[in-house]
Amino acid sequence: MAPRDLARAQRGVALGVFAAVAFATLIVTAAWVSGDRWLPRVDDLAARLVLALRLDLAVLLCLAVAIGRVAGQRFRSAEDIGGSVSPSESAAVRRSRAILRNTLEQVVLAVPAHLALASVLPPDRMAILAALVALFVAGRIAFAIGYPYGAAGRAFGFGLTFFPTIGALVAAAALAL
Repeated sequence: MAPRDLARAQRGVALGVFAAVAFATLIVTAAWVSGDRWLPRVDDLAARLVLALRLDLAVLLCLAVAIGRVAGQRFRSAEDIGGSVSPSESAAVRRSRAILRNTLEQVVLAVPAHLALASVLPPDRMAILAALVALFVAGRIAFAIGYPYGAAGRAFGFGLTFFPTIGALVAAAALAL
C-alpha cells in the first residue's frame, strides 16, 4: 500500500535509519575500544572462523523463528493451512512472510560478511563480531515489531540489521587490502 504522503514517509524512514546507524556506530565503537575484554584474543584463523560461526547461530535462529512464525500461523488458520498454493492468504501470514523474506535476505548477506570480517580482524578485536550479531538480532526484533507501522516503523530494525552488515563487508574489504 502506497503512503499518502511520500515525503512524510521518507522522513520517517530517514530518521529510523539515522537512529539505527548512530546506535550501531556506538555499539561497534564500544566493541572496538573494549578490545579483548568481551571475548578472548583469538590468534588462529580457523578459531576466528569457528567463533564467527558460533556467534552466527543467533543470526540463524532469527531465520528459524521467522520460518516457525509463518508455519505456526498457517497451522492455526483454515484460510492459510493450504500453504502458498491457497487461493488467498491472510494478512497475518502475508506480513510474516514479508518479514521472513527480508530476514532471509539479511542472513544471506550477514553470515558471509561476518566470516569475511573474522578472517581479517585483528585477533584482539573479535568482540566486533559479537556486537554485529547482537545488532542483527536486535534489528530483526525491531523490524518485526515495527512492520505493521509501515516503512517508518520498519526503518530502525532494517537499518540495525543492514548497515552494520554493510560496514562489516566494507571493513573486511579494507582490511584485506
